[in-house]
Amino acid sequence: MTIKKTGLATLAVLALTGVAPAQAQEVELALSSWLPPRHPIVVNAIKPWAEQVEEVTEGRVSVRVLGKPLGSPPAHFDMARDGVADITYGLHSFTQDDRFAGSQLGQFSFIGDDAVAASKAFWTVYTEDLNAREDHAGTHLLGLFVHGPGLLHNNQREIETPADLEGLKIRVPGGYIAELTEDLGATPLFMSSPEVYEKLSRGVIDGVAFTYEALTAFKLTNDIEYSMTVPGGLYNTSWFLVMDEDKWEEISPEDQQAIDAISGAAFAELVGQAWNDADDAAKEEIDAAGIALSAAPAPVLEAVRSAAAQHEEAWAESLPEGQDGAAALARLREMTGVDIPAAQ
Repeated sequence: MTIKKTGLATLAVLALTGVAPAQAQEVELALSSWLPPRHPIVVNAIKPWAEQVEEVTEGRVSVRVLGKPLGSPPAHFDMARDGVADITYGLHSFTQDDRFAGSQLGQFSFIGDDAVAASKAFWTVYTEDLNAREDHAGTHLLGLFVHGPGLLHNNQREIETPADLEGLKIRVPGGYIAELTEDLGATPLFMSSPEVYEKLSRGVIDGVAFTYEALTAFKLTNDIEYSMTVPGGLYNTSWFLVMDEDKWEEISPEDQQAIDAISGAAFAELVGQAWNDADDAAKEEIDAAGIALSAAPAPVLEAVRSAAAQHEEAWAESLPEGQDGAAALARLREMTGVDIPAAQ
């Protein structure tokens, strides 16, 4: 009680004397970025968001996007949780464990051809239906998003039947697509995006599970000859944008609210548009490079559909009690407008 009375008396004195309380402490945040500095997501989403943070907080909070990462791509979630970096982004599948159980929602086949709609749906459904914030405990969750539809690229042969996939060594980002690739007869090899150029050019891998954009962002057009599409994507990757929880608490409630307002669904739209624009630009380069782009034939599509259904069911059954994965996935697909191809 004495402390409360003293505090009230102090405020009264300040009011009478016209002396204002000290302004909120300015907070400078370091964002560790592992994508190439000129990557379209860094240029058109990460950096613009950082600028928005400073704008909406009237300069009280600033974000410095580092030119070099503070650790390997797979380490980035732990780096934010442990305070190595203030803000990080990355793929859930890079962690190679099951701490982000609900995130696989955004990795399945047939979830969306538009990265804006898919990213906004992923943010909404994962946070509302599958306890995303609990999965990201130890951090403040700023964003969740996916890229455009994932394709299968290779330099060996056009994929006309499931048998054509057998024996191909395919780079995967981990998660669902690693299991799906193996189901289809290929050999999945996990590696982060920046490693792909060297491995592909040296013949260590025959192909890669990537977006349109990634072929150009990582300079792979000279080493790829065939690309196969699937409606809504052969796969996708789920991403996070998080802040060290302790650092978040240094920010005033008013500025926290302002930052949240430009994050979440708003950031999903921003980064989704960046993916879409990058994919559109990449398609022109892919065409100019002479890469054969084709839709998955019916036998291949049926093999994907059959394997995907099994993985979706197993995932839904693995979720904690009270989480309905099948309903969440159906809600996401309804929001993105993608229908699963019918069985032949």
